[in-house]
Amino acid sequence: MSAAFLSTRLGTSERVRARETQVPATRLRLTRRGRVVLTALASLPLVVWALVAVLGSGGAAADAGSVAPARSFEYVTIWRGDSLWAIAESLAPEGDPRVLVDEIIRLNGLDDAVVEPGQRLALPVVP
Repeated sequence: MSAAFLSTRLGTSERVRARETQVPATRLRLTRRGRVVLTALASLPLVVWALVAVLGSGGAAADAGSVAPARSFEYVTIWRGDSLWAIAESLAPEGDPRVLVDEIIRLNGLDDAVVEPGQRLALPVVP
């Protein structure tokens, strides 16, 4: 199949005018990356607000805790053969040593009840 084009002056000017009068497409097309960037930019104020709310609330918690009197601690250096259980029993012989061992672990940020010789531990003052 073959096609033949005849170019006339009238036809050419009509095509040029038709192209000039066409309205450009205004629909916005976003790629996947564009949608991700737009979503990230739109959610940025929400993320900043959440961080400010979370980090700013720590001051209120610290202020509320400042009313209580400061606790004092005794410090002990661990020697060979010492254990948290033995230290807890010597601090409160009439009490349950498990509670005191747990408090010593929490107070010193220990992972478990294993201590090494030479380690210095803060002990809560038992009334």
